[in-house]
Amino acid sequence: MNYQWNFTPLTQEEQEAAAQLAANGAVGNIASKLLVKRGITTPEAAQKFFRPQLHDLHDPFLMKDMDIAVNRLNEAMGKKEKILIYGDYDVDGCTAVALVYRFLQKYYSNLDFYIPDRYEEGYGVSKRGVDLAYANGVSLIIVLDCGIKAIEEIQYAKDKGIDFIICDHHVPDDILPPAVAILNAKRPDATYPYKDLSGCGVGFKFMQAFAISNGIAFSQLIPLLDLVVVSIASDIVPIMGENRILAYHGLRQLNNNSSVGLKAIINICDLQNKELTMNDIIFKIGPRINASGRMQNGRASVELLIEHDLDEAFEKAKQINLYNEERKELDKKMTEEANKLVEESPQLKESSAIILCNEAWHKGVIGIVASRLTELYFRPSVVLTRSGDFLTGSARSINGFDVYKAIESCRDLLENFGGHTYAAGLSLKAENLEAFRERLNEYVEENITSDYSVPELNIDTEIKFYDINYRLANDLRRMRPFGPGNEKPIFCTHNVYDFGTSKVVGKEQEHIKLELIDNSSKHVINGIAFGQSSSAHYIKTKRSFDIVYSIEENSHKKGEIQLQIEDIKGTDE
Repeated sequence: MNYQWNFTPLTQEEQEAAAQLAANGAVGNIASKLLVKRGITTPEAAQKFFRPQLHDLHDPFLMKDMDIAVNRLNEAMGKKEKILIYGDYDVDGCTAVALVYRFLQKYYSNLDFYIPDRYEEGYGVSKRGVDLAYANGVSLIIVLDCGIKAIEEIQYAKDKGIDFIICDHHVPDDILPPAVAILNAKRPDATYPYKDLSGCGVGFKFMQAFAISNGIAFSQLIPLLDLVVVSIASDIVPIMGENRILAYHGLRQLNNNSSVGLKAIINICDLQNKELTMNDIIFKIGPRINASGRMQNGRASVELLIEHDLDEAFEKAKQINLYNEERKELDKKMTEEANKLVEESPQLKESSAIILCNEAWHKGVIGIVASRLTELYFRPSVVLTRSGDFLTGSARSINGFDVYKAIESCRDLLENFGGHTYAAGLSLKAENLEAFRERLNEYVEENITSDYSVPELNIDTEIKFYDINYRLANDLRRMRPFGPGNEKPIFCTHNVYDFGTSKVVGKEQEHIKLELIDNSSKHVINGIAFGQSSSAHYIKTKRSFDIVYSIEENSHKKGEIQLQIEDIKGTDE
């Protein structure tokens, strides 16, 4: 892929801040520059970054309506009311439901949980779910990772005498639902100092406030942090501020004392003998939790996440692993069909956004297919299928473009929509599809620049091979966990050469295994360039070239450093 390489050198002021950090001795020269790029400019801020402390979490009662939510929950428990924990069918929703259910279950028994059926009910709060709650005597519903736009459904529940507490992190409309309490740091009148919690993170803050109000030690909440980090990684929320604290300690919990259900998933993924990272969650653990909601019903994932018996958990993990295998096959088939539609349509190939509809496509996989199209064609993508009386779709975006706002501009054509900057969901009548396609393409064309159309690599700093040592590797390890807001550092080195032993590898000879040197060092550095075998011929000419890469620990050889090369350019290009 032809990437545009972006590099912004530090300003004079930033250079001075980096020099002070390095002089302080807590971090090396290269890492000090990386910290300054992330807005960390003082030794005190660096210490908080490297050693996130749970006591630095914000007071949960700073969140608007938190006192009301806690009082209503305490009242329900005091009166022995039936409480229902209700959540979305994705990873964030399932972990949120499992977290709140597991914690409250320790102190209260008149409790149940509910995950709506993706195919029968669709996203969010449904009247069917409300009817089932009413039939079972529920008088309080705690809804997690959805509900912020369910005005009609929550009014319907209110008319039946059912109260709602909303714990959501999606962008609200101007009018809020008639819930008893709405915990959402993105609401217009929000008072909470941190805006980017996951849905599960909001649930955690609710339980933190509940614990404070009932004199329950914070230590009782720590075992739930493994669920929080799974939600943070899977929902791709920023990993700075409060989320960094939660993710840092969540990873420790996941690695050292994970819950029974997650332990079973870790074993199914064959990850039990390694240190788990955010990537392991994103690519292995998260998709398996998601698969249940995509292929059948998310309830199976929650049942696994709240399981106490290890043998039972293994059986349940095997089942969701089967769902994941089924999902992968379907994903592959639908992606191939979608690519064929684009390649065979000159209009689609030239359009500003890719909008595809196939009423036979599986609703549970359309979001993944939209992601694949965005990666392949580097354009915002919307994939739709038939769901009941409407077309239902998932949208994905490229870096820097807000697809939620794009879809919001078409709201008069939609029945429902919601989401984030880079991912959104929507539903519309079939007769509005062409108008939606035209309007969305117009919006994208007017609001997207040519800069967006080229994939970018943002380089943190330029270094020489002699800068790559164990001090730097250790500093990078301390900077984890990586994610939005704290991306894995990307380096650039100019004028490197093949040591003479680089070779093409892979089943289809698609990768390059590299052994490199540069003018600054005689030390040979190993690297891997996935999917870049087209550069092999140039590399073998003995001419110099430039590389952009991240520095990794070799998973096959403990203690060895290798480069994961993102892009290669000949110096004469």
